[in-house]
Amino acid sequence: MSRATYSLIRDAILQRRQVFATYGGLPRAFCPHVLGKKNGRAQALVYQFDGESHQGDLHGDGPDNWRCLHLDDLRDVRLEDGPWHSADNYGRHPQACVDVVDVEV
Repeated sequence: MSRATYSLIRDAILQRRQVFATYGGLPRAFCPHVLGKKNGRAQALVYQFDGESHQGDLHGDGPDNWRCLHLDDLRDVRLEDGPWHSADNYGRHPQACVDVVDVEV
């Protein structure tokens, strides 16, 4: 994993900025909420608001747009200014994406 990618995702959380990237060969637009590690691997819990997903269609600003992304698999990462996206169900249930949290919204 690139330290630059990790730093960009960390900055996006701290500054509440949107992230645009390619993941799994698909374009993604998301707002990361949790960054850290699980089983020693850097991961982020993100709210995807645009782009494509192997998990199926996105549902507006619905509660099913949460994704757990392995940072090793992110490409062409860039931050953008824009509205912060989340869902009402954030924080209501324990997340299983990250065991060791570095930074969280």
